[in-house]
Amino acid sequence: QVEFVESGGGLVQPGGSLRLSCAASETIDSTFVLGWYRGQPGKQHEWVATLLTSGSTIYANSVKGRFTISGDSARRTIYLQMDSLKPDASAVYYCHAGSLWGQGIQVPVSS
Repeated sequence: QVEFVESGGGLVQPGGSLRLSCAASETIDSTFVLGWYRGQPGKQHEWVATLLTSGSTIYANSVKGRFTISGDSARRTIYLQMDSLKPDASAVYYCHAGSLWGQGIQVPVSS
């Protein structure tokens, strides 16, 4: 079973940028849609972005134009570039593929 490890989180000031990475323990199934969600532990996750198998991307309205989802050609890593961060982006961010989830990484946005 593929396992994910997220990295790149941490405290960032409003207006700043972060790049989250989600490293898979093995190649992700080519039929899996890749995505990022956010939320708080124990609560329902909020969808953030999706990378379709076609290469197309979809974003929640709240992050459109500021966040970018991508993946490497080996399908071992999923990225989320976050620019112009706002305080309401503060959350635990989770990567997702198929039915699999990462463990989550904290992103506090605060001055």
